[in-house]
Amino acid sequence: MKKFNFRKVLDGLTASSPGGSSGGGSGAGGGSVHPGGTAGAAGTPRDEIQETLTSDYFQICKTVRHGFPYLPTALAFDPVQKILAIGTRTGAIRILGRPGVDCYCQHESGAAVLQLQFLINEGALVSASADDALHLWNLRQKRPAILHSLKFNRERITYCHLPFQSKWLYVGTERGNTHIVNIESFILSGYVIMWNKAIELSTKTHPGPVVHLSDSPRDEGKLLIGYENGTVVLWDLRSKRADLRAYYDEAIHSVAWHHEGKQFMCSHSDGSLTLWNLKSPNRPFQTTIPHGKIQRDGKKPESCKPILKVEYKTCKNSEPFVIFSGGLSYDKACRRPSLTIMHGKAITVLEMDHPIVDFLTLCETPYPNEFQEPYAVVVLLEKDLIVVDLTQSNFPIFENPYPIDIHESPVTCTEYFADCPPDLIPVLYSVGAKHKKQGYSNKEWPISGGAWNLGAQTYPEIIITGHADGSVKFWDASAITLQMLYKLKTSKVFEKQKLGEGKATAEIVEEDPFAIQMMYWCPESRIFCVSGVSAYVVVYRFSKHEVNTEIASLEVRLQYEVEDIITPEPEIIPPFPDASSQLPSLKSLSGSTNTVACEGTMKDSIPCLSVKTRPVRMPPGYQADLVIQLVWVDGEPPQQITSLAVNSAYGLVAFGNCNGLAVVDFMQKTVLLSMGTLDLYGSSDPYQRQPRSPRKSKQFAAGLTELSDSPVSLELERCKSPTSDHVNGHCTSPTSQSCSSGKRLSSADVSKANRRGPGRPPFRKAQSAACMEISLPVTTEENRENSFSRSRSSSVSSIDRDSKEAITALYFMESFARKNDSAVSPCLWVGTGLGMVLILSLNLPASDDLRQSEPVMVSPSGTVLTLKGAVLTFACLDCMGTLTHPPYEVWRDPHSADDGEKTRKRKLVMHSPSSSQDMGDHQFAVICSEKQAKVFSLPSQTCLYVHNITETSFLLRADVVTLCNSVCLACFCANGHIMTLSLPSLRPLLDINYLPVTDMRIARTFCFTNEGQALYLSSPTEIQRLTYSQEMCDNLQDMLGDLFTPVETPEAQNRGFLKGLFGGSGQAFDREELFGEATAGKASRSLAQHIPGSGGIEGVRGAAGGVIGDLTRARIALDERGQKLGELDERTASMMASAEAFSKHAHEVMLKYKDKKWYQF
Repeated sequence: MKKFNFRKVLDGLTASSPGGSSGGGSGAGGGSVHPGGTAGAAGTPRDEIQETLTSDYFQICKTVRHGFPYLPTALAFDPVQKILAIGTRTGAIRILGRPGVDCYCQHESGAAVLQLQFLINEGALVSASADDALHLWNLRQKRPAILHSLKFNRERITYCHLPFQSKWLYVGTERGNTHIVNIESFILSGYVIMWNKAIELSTKTHPGPVVHLSDSPRDEGKLLIGYENGTVVLWDLRSKRADLRAYYDEAIHSVAWHHEGKQFMCSHSDGSLTLWNLKSPNRPFQTTIPHGKIQRDGKKPESCKPILKVEYKTCKNSEPFVIFSGGLSYDKACRRPSLTIMHGKAITVLEMDHPIVDFLTLCETPYPNEFQEPYAVVVLLEKDLIVVDLTQSNFPIFENPYPIDIHESPVTCTEYFADCPPDLIPVLYSVGAKHKKQGYSNKEWPISGGAWNLGAQTYPEIIITGHADGSVKFWDASAITLQMLYKLKTSKVFEKQKLGEGKATAEIVEEDPFAIQMMYWCPESRIFCVSGVSAYVVVYRFSKHEVNTEIASLEVRLQYEVEDIITPEPEIIPPFPDASSQLPSLKSLSGSTNTVACEGTMKDSIPCLSVKTRPVRMPPGYQADLVIQLVWVDGEPPQQITSLAVNSAYGLVAFGNCNGLAVVDFMQKTVLLSMGTLDLYGSSDPYQRQPRSPRKSKQFAAGLTELSDSPVSLELERCKSPTSDHVNGHCTSPTSQSCSSGKRLSSADVSKANRRGPGRPPFRKAQSAACMEISLPVTTEENRENSFSRSRSSSVSSIDRDSKEAITALYFMESFARKNDSAVSPCLWVGTGLGMVLILSLNLPASDDLRQSEPVMVSPSGTVLTLKGAVLTFACLDCMGTLTHPPYEVWRDPHSADDGEKTRKRKLVMHSPSSSQDMGDHQFAVICSEKQAKVFSLPSQTCLYVHNITETSFLLRADVVTLCNSVCLACFCANGHIMTLSLPSLRPLLDINYLPVTDMRIARTFCFTNEGQALYLSSPTEIQRLTYSQEMCDNLQDMLGDLFTPVETPEAQNRGFLKGLFGGSGQAFDREELFGEATAGKASRSLAQHIPGSGGIEGVRGAAGGVIGDLTRARIALDERGQKLGELDERTASMMASAEAFSKHAHEVMLKYKDKKWYQF
């Protein structure tokens, strides 16, 4: 364990210390220490900080995937194990059982899954993929793996069928041939049913691909083959010839048997169903077009859309069920996708919200030759999974226990909180649990297979997802499960936009104006804050009581005013067209009643959306406390918010965009600060910081006008307006002289092109709101499009932010604002897109009693630190290296009935050291940008460590997280690397190339949390969780659910002596004798290639490396050995039984013929 000594680098450094300059450090990548003067003020040596984390603590592995399988293609169900499998277009398979049993596996090829077939009650699954490969998956392990693969070279797979309790898989191909595969060895049999043998010799056309295969329920030696063009053949496997052939003049989509095996039903492309009898195959004995209109003149009903699938299920005590998808009339073009259930004469049409991919009828028996007794239908839709209860006449659906509605509205952002206060989950569930919705089936969810138990990991976890429709969902994510707790609709604070008003309103986003962009949640105080795409922030407080109240709202004018033409006429001008608009204006309600329209159609001081003006009923849960909206300025739309922070102890919310920063007191409902980014630097002239800012060179590259060092430009910089910095109406800017260098013309008098004169200083120009296309003047409409095509986190790319200094990170903290501070005080850390870090001092009223009346003062401290690249995150460590949390207010119900003095008083947890002797009088500030991380010692502002994280790429996300009672910095890079760095020394602990950022969704949703966990949206419908903790990787095997549980296969019903004797031959001799190598010979080697899989024992790689892995391997080996011994035992018993029977028959024959002579036989 390495020790790091800060004896010479901490505070108390003398003014002449060489280590006093900020930003020093090695640029190569490792940390560097700057020696400096003596240690503490008393001269006592500092304690050494021991960093406990090493690289052994870290390992990356995926844990679980939640949500609906993206782009589903196939469906299968094991009726004995009661587990469901879904295949997708991306080659993924999701296997679902009881809640908690949810497994994700992926074909390495990424080819779409065409079909899935369970080996019923065997713990195995066959998948057929679009690259013409068959795969056998072992489900007897928690992470399924492929045991065998068979790749077809010359033929394309179109359909597969595996009879119950058979080890021979029938495979139909595009050429119309049928091959047979041994499931145990995954070797192709030499037995092939060629298409030209199956059809009549007189037929001149190819019958098309095989679309159906199934063995007769009456005789397993007969195989029914359906060809696409309308031909059906019943093939006798023993005699190798066709028993019957049926022809229909419409294409076949699917075939279904009656359980007695005497008749079958076909669905066709004209919306018809045909019923065929084996005794008269010349024509169907019944043809119906269920949704076709009956013609008056007795003609055949008009054709309908194709019936893509039909299932024909019999019941002992009622009419059979005929269930099919499609087949609707063409004249109802707007009809939604439907599933039709025909039961006797009753026809029920169930309309779906999305197209139907596949459906399966769940039956009581796995045997195809018994009454099927269907009890439910699983319907797989493109974006949903529903299960219909067939046992009730109104066909209600089951309430779905899986979290498959994550994508109900597209996810726009995510936050993840591990190890949060334990009372939050039950509290959120209690306000989110509505009365059970009516109309659901009262029966248990039928997909109930597998086993799942609560693992060793018991800390509470909450995931929050923000959505495009303005909704926010809170999920219980404890113990690698996911269950929705509570849904908040943020759009309810705004008036609905009436159709047709779009052009007249001030909206800046036409689609999804309420989309959530950023969320900030303080679990301890239960304060929740969101920023939306329409440039607004809503602060929510949590209450268990329903209230009916008006929504308080504020409007903030956050636009850097630099578009002015400067003329030589000396005249004192105010910095804003309406100076009063910059002052905090508290309106209890916001609306367009007080908006100003300047000169014609130019929008000014108008918010994008209208807050409701009437009292609003707010149910228990999160209730809107304050809405803050940015307004249009001189025809320029407000820019989207790029950073957001809230602190409940201070009662403040801060947010910034590419123009500047706003700080709002949400207790007094007042704007404390609203200023452009450059004004935050206080009296320091921007030119003084130019060499430290990467901006100058980048501006040349971006095609800006040349820098001019003329006295006019410098004078312009110096006469920066003091009134753009208002603190409760008081000017706090140190440069308070008036501007006397020019006169501003009205915006309406000047065109955009003229307003962009070459004499303007580039810093000012860069702050222009319209300056998205840097070198070209753009119209308001173009600007609107450019601005909102980038509705993403500020940390996604450095390229488009060079023209402006956006506020990219905010952090409230008890910290040292200045070098000579002796004690911590409330501060707001501000990080910008150019790597500048500013500290603002917050002057809060001394006592809690004065908090509601006395103003809060916000003032720049003058402290400026620098990093390379946009600032992403801040954190504070105390002098022992422990993470210090920002102060917070302990939650109390704002609408509690007991409103006495005690409950009204705020209870604050400050986290500040009780005395300098106990905790030390200094702290470490951890700052990470998209290029590098730095650790500063405060108050001396010495840069102790710097680590250049990436040169060629940039970070998308960085979080300071706790792991194993220690703390580290976790980073996700745009090149796909996940890295962790120790704190405070910034030693690299982990660097793994995990996944390339293939689209913006991953960049937008990736987030880290404590205890080594992270997540991102792997597809528009699925959340992928992963861990970077070695301990969790080791324990993962115990946390996952079991897919396979030992279940007795139900016994077949007694079919009677005669049926058993004449109803077909037994399986053992039949298939083995026909398809085995001895009889059928070997298949051509060039036809298919066998590929051994990595399954079985090797499938436990997830648990490899630890004792758990060894135990798991041993357990699987024992299971397999026990299974083989059981099979051996069964075979021995059956051999003994047959031997006894043979002996008995032989003895009877001997007794019968013992006394007869040879000629009497």
